[in-house]
Amino acid sequence: MSTRNRFIINAVNKTLKCFEKEKEAAWKGPFCFIQAADTQFGMIAAYLEKKETPEWHKEVALTRTAIMAANRMEPKPRFFIVCGDLVDAFPETYGELRTRQENDFKEVFSELDPNIPLVCVCGNHDVGNTPTHETVSRYHTTFGDDYFSFWCGGVFFIVVNSQYYYEPSQVQDLAAEQDSWLEGQLQYVKTAQPKHVCVFQHIPPFLKSPDEETDEYFNLPNKVREKYLSRLKQAGVSKVFCGHYHRNAGGWDEGLEVVVTSAVGAQLGNDGHGFRVVSVLEDSVQHSYYKLDEVPAKIIL
Repeated sequence: MSTRNRFIINAVNKTLKCFEKEKEAAWKGPFCFIQAADTQFGMIAAYLEKKETPEWHKEVALTRTAIMAANRMEPKPRFFIVCGDLVDAFPETYGELRTRQENDFKEVFSELDPNIPLVCVCGNHDVGNTPTHETVSRYHTTFGDDYFSFWCGGVFFIVVNSQYYYEPSQVQDLAAEQDSWLEGQLQYVKTAQPKHVCVFQHIPPFLKSPDEETDEYFNLPNKVREKYLSRLKQAGVSKVFCGHYHRNAGGWDEGLEVVVTSAVGAQLGNDGHGFRVVSVLEDSVQHSYYKLDEVPAKIIL
């Protein structure tokens, strides 16, 4: 039996079936999780090496190294989240190639310790630069819901599909549904009073500063950024974890920190293939980026 048959889709019905609210809503002490981004099977050969023949064995090897590092960590991470661009082939134009990359992604992540749930966040390569109903539906079938929330260890986590804020022209109904849902989640946390509130998405609201002037490929447009960040701050969100940039970046907007994590896969800077270990303490959420060959086996909480 192929190991990908053991791949579990956790994001169902706008939550994670692996975490029950009744068991996870209360604070029980510090814990850690892994925040990764841009495994993006196929990008190294297609974009960096300009190869005509598609291949992604390098991303497979890098992702396996990341999984092995996660599996040996103590204490065990509560979850391993990939903040978008799971694979490289766009769903609307590279159907058969995309299927092969999806299958290999599932194959590799079936090697993750079953006590460390995988959480998938959709990126632009997962639903398309301009998402359609068809590409979003394909993502649902393959990886689960594209936005959802969950409790873990007394902390409330919100996952959003950032493409709905970046380019919603073909899915305005879906974007409106997410926006309404998000408003409900933000109102909920005001009364639920979790220990912390964190958001995960693919495209960063900003790269360095909330008032950076230039709209670009790697951040949310100015026309939506200010309102979006204001809503998060008013609800008490403390961190927004992102990917997409293939480099480490980020900054602060008053008490809200945007954390941009470099890629497991293709690098566009000098940070090295890696992921972020996030330590959730009673009074703070701390994080450090590690290259894959430098991930500590023991995490001090």
